[in-house]
Amino acid sequence: MNENLTRPTDVSAEDFLAAVEHPVRRADGLALAEMMGRVTGQPAVMWGPTMVGFGTYRYTTDSGRRGEYFVVGFSPRKASLSVYGATYAPESDSLLEQLGKHKRGAGCLYVNKLADVDTAVLERLVAINYPHILSNLAP
Repeated sequence: MNENLTRPTDVSAEDFLAAVEHPVRRADGLALAEMMGRVTGQPAVMWGPTMVGFGTYRYTTDSGRRGEYFVVGFSPRKASLSVYGATYAPESDSLLEQLGKHKRGAGCLYVNKLADVDTAVLERLVAINYPHILSNLAP
């Protein structure tokens, strides 16, 4: 069985975020880390070289492959912030209409900068999706 390449690392999420070159991405990443940590009650953990995750769940695919992944998280990528785990709860669609400027990907949101979105709505998305993922995706 192939092993998941995206795994938790020993790298400090705080050190990673402090080293982000783009000043807006760095500030937004620090703000997201604070908010996600507060909402989930979980510490920020680096997953792979560029993703900051909060909480974990185990999964088994239809083919029998097992793995572990973070519940919610983000990555301050060059082009935008990628926000993971904020689109699964049934209430997400109506909240996404209120979020502000973003693009939706498969299981993630792309936000150019936090100033483009309503951060209270983003916080609500994290707050409803975190328990939803734990109760619906985790065995």
